[in-house]
Amino acid sequence: MVKKLSILDKAELAMKKAIRKVVAEHKKSGKPLMVWENGRVKKLIFNK
Repeated sequence: MVKKLSILDKAELAMKKAIRKVVAEHKKSGKPLMVWENGRVKKLIFNK
């Protein structure tokens, strides 16, 4: 039997998909990505 996803589960899946897309785009273009980590802004740099 397949479990129906709640609206919260669907929202979480959509957010994770969007994050994967953004990270992939930044890796492809070589542009840095700013993230929030431990209460501070962190710059992630991807080598092309």
